[in-house]
Amino acid sequence: MVDFMQAKKEPRGMSIRYVKGVGPAKAALFEKLGVRTVSDIFYFLPRRYEDRTVVVDASEARAGTHQAVKGRVLKCSLFRARTGTGIFEITVGNDSGRVFGVWYNQPFLSKVFSVGQEVVLYGEVEFSGRLQITHPAFEISGRDKNEESLEIGRIVPFYPLTENLSQRDVRRAVFRALKAYSFSAEDPLPTRIRARKQLVDLKFAIENIHFPHSFENLDKSYRRLVFEEFFMLQVVMALRRKKTVKKGVPHSLKDGVLEELENILPFELTPGQKKCISEIQQDMSGAKPMYRLLQGDVGSGKTAVAIFALLLTCRNGHQGVIMAPTEILARQHYMTISKVLMPLGLNVRLLAGGMELSDREKVKKEILQGDADVVIGTHSVIQRSVEFKDLALAVIDEQHKFGVEQRKQLMKKGVRPDTLVMTATPIPRSLVLTVFGDMDISTLKEKPSGRRKVVTYWTSADNRSSVYGLIRGEVESGRQAFIVYPRIKEGEEGSSTRSTEEMYKSLKKDVFPDLKVAMLHGKMGTSDKEKVMKDFVAGKHDILAATTMVEVGVDVPNVSVMLVEHAEMYGLSQLHQLRGRIGRGKHASYCVLISGDDSENAGERMEAMTSMDDGFLIAEKDLDIRGPGEFLGTRQSGLPELKFGNIAKDFSVMEEARHDAFMLVEEDPELKDERNKGVKDRINEMFKGKVSLQ
Repeated sequence: MVDFMQAKKEPRGMSIRYVKGVGPAKAALFEKLGVRTVSDIFYFLPRRYEDRTVVVDASEARAGTHQAVKGRVLKCSLFRARTGTGIFEITVGNDSGRVFGVWYNQPFLSKVFSVGQEVVLYGEVEFSGRLQITHPAFEISGRDKNEESLEIGRIVPFYPLTENLSQRDVRRAVFRALKAYSFSAEDPLPTRIRARKQLVDLKFAIENIHFPHSFENLDKSYRRLVFEEFFMLQVVMALRRKKTVKKGVPHSLKDGVLEELENILPFELTPGQKKCISEIQQDMSGAKPMYRLLQGDVGSGKTAVAIFALLLTCRNGHQGVIMAPTEILARQHYMTISKVLMPLGLNVRLLAGGMELSDREKVKKEILQGDADVVIGTHSVIQRSVEFKDLALAVIDEQHKFGVEQRKQLMKKGVRPDTLVMTATPIPRSLVLTVFGDMDISTLKEKPSGRRKVVTYWTSADNRSSVYGLIRGEVESGRQAFIVYPRIKEGEEGSSTRSTEEMYKSLKKDVFPDLKVAMLHGKMGTSDKEKVMKDFVAGKHDILAATTMVEVGVDVPNVSVMLVEHAEMYGLSQLHQLRGRIGRGKHASYCVLISGDDSENAGERMEAMTSMDDGFLIAEKDLDIRGPGEFLGTRQSGLPELKFGNIAKDFSVMEEARHDAFMLVEEDPELKDERNKGVKDRINEMFKGKVSLQ
């Protein structure tokens, strides 16, 4: 009762159970769809619409079309077919023409229809000796004089459903909620922004997004709601960025740091790397803490850029840290960075869970005392027991492998340190603005000279023996190969999927008994993984059967073949990451994708992999196929799922909303202006009060 009484004052927050005709039972079903309050149902977007605005007489019905057909019920029949199936049938029309409505196993309809009623049926008109519509949607004229027709004679919405909740149930609940409470839809968008962008008000938008009077009104409503959603997200981005204006650790631009790095690197920096270094140098020299995303395709040279940032912070007397998602990648970074920075007099240390306890304690002591200039590690670096003397630069590699809180924990190890976030998964610009809109962006597109294009093939399991022949030929020529499987052992993900452990035994015993085959997966002990990788890099193994552990951090120039089994189980960006592990040497390289799925979606992905090698184009395609909810683990971003906007399709609206949002926060950084109260309230509603507005 308390909930209902409060609802009289604030109807948008009222439980949906109090909407006419819903009640506790249906409210529990709506809750499964994420709809708990009147406000939720306002923002419960239909999946699609059907134009049922044109209603024709039964005599005008035409086979092969979807039509709304009106007429008088001439006859009702309930009978059983020879198979035992119950059939209810009505004859609708007049002397000029007739259409039959047919329902299977729905005998209760005999109590709904009666001869003489005026009805409208909607569905596909078929001809099988007569015109009929099977399981039509229907309206009976005059049955409920107090409510409009929701099924026929209008643009009809179709919603996501759950068991025991029909389209008719949802439409009726939405319509009644709108009719009773849409007056309470306080518009969160400031009037000046709505006027400037020529956006309809919220009441018009929510009424017409559900039951549009025209497709023009539907378009206006959709644009308005998409703008609002993107606007609120971008206000949060602007607030996050505004919080970083606090003073950080300004770095002096020491003369010769870049030259120092260039003199010791075994290769020449690309123009793209130099541009990114310049952007990072500019950030680090300022008083505001750097918060920059460095994105680049596989093999584009991000590590060299990160080394410059580490060298700059150390030459200013501070410490730097790199956090990597796996021990293999951390050790790879340790070996690479040590070779560059140790000769320059810097103390580089590794901190990982697989180290001996005594070694870990020794490194932690060096970190605390400031004897360790650069620390490279896994999640170990964010443990409470790890304390830095003077951390001024935090580098997070493969950022999508970490959650928001883990990234924050690393940044708290220093006093507002500069932060460089790296990813080898190119991110579409639309996602960058959504997920990383509070960051500055540096992009590496060109690859260092000498990187060969990897030839990619897509084939079926029937051709596996030919692929094995390719692998054997490459090994006999002195090369090595990766074979990647989606799971570790049998019994995971279903019996038909090949596993690493199962196939390792088969490869070793039956396929390549004369070759040296090794295995690598995440459940192996740290020392075992380290030994396998060390031996593989040294050429002691010909073939490595592995899980996607090899997706990041594995750099073996001698590998010229990668076979990915069950390739349909991976996203495009992940397949591109796997492919990026080869083609790092001077030899021709081949990536073979074996897919057992012949669906259109899987085929589209496999075709993209064989025709594209640009990671940014692949990322756009991946986003288009999979959607933002799955791409790059955006659920870790701390942002709510988008209900209305499609960040690819509605990108132009996103850019408009971003401009206005950042302008508003610039004018009112704490949203104290009464004109912005609706924005503040809507953000608290969307983010459940988790966004700091101070």
